[in-house]
Amino acid sequence: MALCARRALCALWLWACAARASEITFELPDNAKQCFYEEVARGTKCTLEFQVITGGHYDVDCRLEDPDGIVLYKEMKKQYDSFTFTASRNGTYKFCFSNEFSTFTHKTVYFDFQVGEDPPLFPSENRVTALTQMESACVSIHEALKSVIDYQTHFRLREAQGRSRAEDLNTRVAYWSIGEAIILLVVSIGQVFLLKSFFSDKRTTTTRVGS
Repeated sequence: MALCARRALCALWLWACAARASEITFELPDNAKQCFYEEVARGTKCTLEFQVITGGHYDVDCRLEDPDGIVLYKEMKKQYDSFTFTASRNGTYKFCFSNEFSTFTHKTVYFDFQVGEDPPLFPSENRVTALTQMESACVSIHEALKSVIDYQTHFRLREAQGRSRAEDLNTRVAYWSIGEAIILLVVSIGQVFLLKSFFSDKRTTTTRVGS
């Protein structure tokens, strides 16, 4: 039993080291461009996923280049997207997010760049022999935890985007209410002066011109 437990812990540690991912949320100012770099080995499968959380129309430009500068992916004014590719050569891959088309609105952008696929949790998964009870339990827990992490990320992004929209709507309603109050005040003052002019005495001055 102790041997199975040690095997399970070693497998979890090896799995954590085998695949890597960069998951970042950052601020992208107006008229700005932000680039990130990742070392990728040839034949490695990679996935780039991004989403604009706050700012403007929730859109951003995205561009992905290989080590030779060849454009692998390019989209303009996208709110969210996902792109999967297999590295054709070893080197540094560059992906950039641009908000240069915006003159006064900054954005908050989330991206997840996954390098490599998840290997089997246990080497014996690819064999004909059945897994032990401990190994089967570890595999089930591992798959459940991956689903939980994906759902948590998804709902965190939705919550952040919804909160941003609500705050933006609240600001607009506040400005609209202030504008309405100013208009009502101006109209009320105008009505007071108008009614006052109706009841005021108008004196007519007659001037005689002598011959």
